[in-house]
Amino acid sequence: MDMNETVCHCMGVTAGEIKEAVEAGATTVEAVQEATSAGTGCGGCVDTIAELIEEYK
Repeated sequence: MDMNETVCHCMGVTAGEIKEAVEAGATTVEAVQEATSAGTGCGGCVDTIAELIEEYK
């Protein structure tokens, strides 16, 4: 996935920002939500966030 691709449109969070959160220790969806606010709007991107966490771990 392109690091500039928006994953969470509600909060404007990119794949790169999620990768940075994972590299900083956010290894659950909840931790990424706390670090980036991604997935805290409509929740439609939560599955994608989980997939990216597994990819970036």
